[in-house]
Amino acid sequence: MAVGTPKTRYAQSGEHSIAYQVVGEGELDLIYMPGFASNLDVFWEEPRYSRFLHRLASFSRLILIDRLGTGLSDPLPPGESATLEQRVDDIGAVMDAVGIESAAILAWSEATMPCTLFAATYPERVQALVLYGGMPSVIERDDFPYGTSPEGYDDFTEGSLEIWPDGGLLRLWAPSHAEDQAARDWFERYQRLSASPGAMRALWAILKETDVRPILSSISAPTLLMHRTDDMLIDVGSSRYMAERIPDAKLVEFPGHDHLWWFGDQDAISDEIEEFLTGARHAPEPDRVLATVLFTDIVGSTERAAELGDRDWRDLLERHGEVVRRQLGAHRGREVKTTGDGFLATFDGPARAITCAREIAEGVKPLGIDIRAGLHTGECEVIGDDVGGIAVHTGARVSALADAGEVLVSQTVRDLVAGSGIEFEDRGEHVLKGVPGAWRLFAATG
Repeated sequence: MAVGTPKTRYAQSGEHSIAYQVVGEGELDLIYMPGFASNLDVFWEEPRYSRFLHRLASFSRLILIDRLGTGLSDPLPPGESATLEQRVDDIGAVMDAVGIESAAILAWSEATMPCTLFAATYPERVQALVLYGGMPSVIERDDFPYGTSPEGYDDFTEGSLEIWPDGGLLRLWAPSHAEDQAARDWFERYQRLSASPGAMRALWAILKETDVRPILSSISAPTLLMHRTDDMLIDVGSSRYMAERIPDAKLVEFPGHDHLWWFGDQDAISDEIEEFLTGARHAPEPDRVLATVLFTDIVGSTERAAELGDRDWRDLLERHGEVVRRQLGAHRGREVKTTGDGFLATFDGPARAITCAREIAEGVKPLGIDIRAGLHTGECEVIGDDVGGIAVHTGARVSALADAGEVLVSQTVRDLVAGSGIEFEDRGEHVLKGVPGAWRLFAATG
């Protein structure tokens, strides 16, 4: 489990235990039921997914659910999957466990099916309904040409299960990141820890028989539907169909091919959700922000690369990247870019940045390598997804002076974390190349 992952609790739904997490302190209660299979702990290891969830939690009390038979919830016997009715009961059980009478509900992919049924069955418990990339049926039916033929669906199931262990499904779920090795590695782990191939076969078998079209007109909650127009997995016609049949529903389409909404332009989606649920959009990102900048790099990388050879060195870099990204996700760090054998990341809190850097330094030791890390807090220029300015240059220069395994920080960082319990050793004053003045630096030691 990633450090900093929200505490997992359990609700009792009949004889089963349903895992859930609560994040944020907003006045709006927002139930989030993920599609596909899920694992609440692994969510937070992917920086983009973590960022998306934190954004939702910025304007709500976000309640995340692992559905029965997946992730941290109770498993089911081989060959069995939860029915639609069971999934509806699970939503109510979690709401009861949290102590809420009603909430907004957010679902994506096939999770839209139990959530629409819940909204139609318990209108008094649903303040609003938000459906992304959803469908009323995965199979094409009379007057519904947007699904797959039964034969095509069977082929899809078998083909998907063949490549289940290696993350290959990312090519269909998020084609824009199909060649992103870090994303593939995370998605492979996400699949493996969310459900076994047998569990997915059972889930997809039940989905083949499920059709919620008859209940769409019974939904009375304000409803927002969202879909990427060129979604490669679920035809946008599915959301258009539902929008026409759910009374007064609003449909918003976004450009893109990705079915996984945290890949691609996630801000456009979260903006739409926030405005629909609260009446206001998130303030635009400023051109300049105060941030703590973290630089890391592998000590002696040139020599180690020559020692290992290209293939083994590339494998080592991938494992190193997994450690770094896991910790960035756990400590709310934003990966800006990789720098060959290192990373540039930003944080909204210097104490989290220091803790993250130390966890990275410890986490890569089993790989037989050391990293050096440098941190500085200052105003950064936002340049698209990149950052620049004197604060970034300062962080790079601080990092270059760090010893193997050391987390070196500027005095600015040290002064900002007073009272945090983090201990430092004075490393004296230094002139940083290209940065005016003399800078006192400190090593984070405990």
